[in-house]
Amino acid sequence: MRWIVRSVFALLTLAVLAMGALFLIPAERIAGLVVGQFNSLTGRQLVIEGSIRPTIWPVLGVKTGKVTMSNADWSDEGPMFQAEGLEIAVDMAALIGGQARITAVEAVAPVLILERARDGRENWIFGGESGGTVSTATPGVGKAFTLDRAVISNGRLVFLDHGSGTRLDLTALDLETAIAEFDGPVTVQMSAEKEGQPFQLDLTLGVFRDFLDGKLGPVEASFAAGKAEGTFSGKAGWNPMAAKGELEADLGTLAEVAALAGASAPALPEGLGAGGVRVKGGVTLTDKGTVHLRGGTVVLDGTVLAVDADLTQGEARPKLAAKVVAGVLNLAAVSGGKGGGAQGGMKADGWPKDKIDVSALAMLDADVSLRADGIDLGMAKLGASAVKLTLDRARAVFELSRVQAYGGAVSGQFVVNGRKGLSVGGDLGFAGMALQPLMTDLAGYERLVGTGDLRLKFLGSGNSVEAIMQGLEGSGTLALGKGEILGLDIGGMLRTLDTGYAGEGQKTIFDSLTAGFTIAGGVLQNDDLVMQAPFATVRGAGRLGLGARTINYRLRAEAAVGDKTLTAPILIKGPWADPSISLDLEALAKEKLDLEKAELEAAAKEKAKALEAEAKAKVQEELGIVPQDGESLEDAVKRQGEEFITDEAAKALEKLLNGGN
Repeated sequence: MRWIVRSVFALLTLAVLAMGALFLIPAERIAGLVVGQFNSLTGRQLVIEGSIRPTIWPVLGVKTGKVTMSNADWSDEGPMFQAEGLEIAVDMAALIGGQARITAVEAVAPVLILERARDGRENWIFGGESGGTVSTATPGVGKAFTLDRAVISNGRLVFLDHGSGTRLDLTALDLETAIAEFDGPVTVQMSAEKEGQPFQLDLTLGVFRDFLDGKLGPVEASFAAGKAEGTFSGKAGWNPMAAKGELEADLGTLAEVAALAGASAPALPEGLGAGGVRVKGGVTLTDKGTVHLRGGTVVLDGTVLAVDADLTQGEARPKLAAKVVAGVLNLAAVSGGKGGGAQGGMKADGWPKDKIDVSALAMLDADVSLRADGIDLGMAKLGASAVKLTLDRARAVFELSRVQAYGGAVSGQFVVNGRKGLSVGGDLGFAGMALQPLMTDLAGYERLVGTGDLRLKFLGSGNSVEAIMQGLEGSGTLALGKGEILGLDIGGMLRTLDTGYAGEGQKTIFDSLTAGFTIAGGVLQNDDLVMQAPFATVRGAGRLGLGARTINYRLRAEAAVGDKTLTAPILIKGPWADPSISLDLEALAKEKLDLEKAELEAAAKEKAKALEAEAKAKVQEELGIVPQDGESLEDAVKRQGEEFITDEAAKALEKLLNGGN
């Protein structure tokens, strides 16, 4: 930068010195002398179309026609510099004294191309191996200078680094500055467009000499692009690009910032910057292109984050490592949207069908530790939390530890995967949870009151809450201590077999409740609910259509009253919005049939027993067989048969021994 400024300044000086002879020597000859001297100094070809014309009013100076300067011989980007014209003003008093002091320079529609080759050569370096004879001994080179006013109108600046692939292209460039002291501060006012996005930049360079050399020097800057604006105070340099200082910026919705970066505007979720992003803190930009924020405050919509962060260049996308402390963090928009309670609860017509956009997850990879006063996941709300977020290729994993929620504690993992569409899943344990507020948030179900443990494992995919709930898969267990079921008096129904004990003001008190469940295709299946109540034991089984928002569930209450057992089979069926609660007539009919069958079987057994007894009595009478105590009729017959055989055998033996007498 120092070389190009000084070499161009030498050109301007030659032009001004020539002005003194303009009235005596033809302009074409003066232009030829200037061009020849410049070509010799820089080794580049300078072409001035038309002539160098003197101006007397409103300022003393010269004007040129179109100006073109060739590029380095290794470049194929066209001329390094071209302009529709140059206007140069000089100090008349100095000129009369034999000195050329330039007070103002204006370039009309200039185009400047700055390039760095793969081997490190730079096209703005003149002299030596780069060609030309310019050196520190050249007039104007190596010497301090001042300038009252410098103006660029409707210009273009292109910077190319062929080694890194960096390209910066500024169009519609308007710039104005003044160099009052070579070793002092310089103010620059600039406006331009990048990637079609207009922006304004006001700079105060603490030491102009350091800026020319690319060194790190004091800088005060303010910028604006559409609704985005900010300020920077610190040090910055361009060779290499580096900065360190305090940044404060209101980046709006990042639309303008993304446009300046040549990227599409990110669709930031509600609560995470959809309405605006603000940043404040100590920022460091290193010569390796990494960005570091210390003591930072980031405001995403109404969410305030205290941040220490490092942004580095990953293989495929930027990588963010950060420690974040937040108030209540709203993640509802990236975790499947709002829960059933926020969408009208059990009375709602259905789940939200709005498309959930999680494209922002693909902007970068991240490894973030988070401490928050609360986290709103949409379907559930957490209290004070310590969470680790890992974001890898649009897949966000939240590891929950020391998380308070619903009067208890939560642990486990929650995943939002945006790699191919959207899927959400988790393996969560809720200990000592208040079930009524939890179920209200999850599904808008307010009738279960109690404190206990819930284990939930789930996975759903789809681009809307409705799609996710329709295809939800998972399993879980529930164990509660003392609690209540609102809207249903099972005890009253058990005593009266009257379904009128359902509705507002009714409730069932229980001592414990346990259940396990599976979820497949958006349907929750439970077969082992057991509720111990002061008046009865209640068992349950059935289905809860999570996607369809329907219920088909059977309860069976049993209570011992004296020597009788009272039962009340209850059927809960229909849409969540208006389920019907009735006696389970099918179960009652089956129970009646089972009872009649049991009675018939008992009568048949009694009949058979009586017939058996009658037969035994007849046998005894006809055969004279009398069973002994504890002896069955069969054993008695066998015994007497054996006795008869023994007696007959004894008689035969005795007759044989007596000689047949």
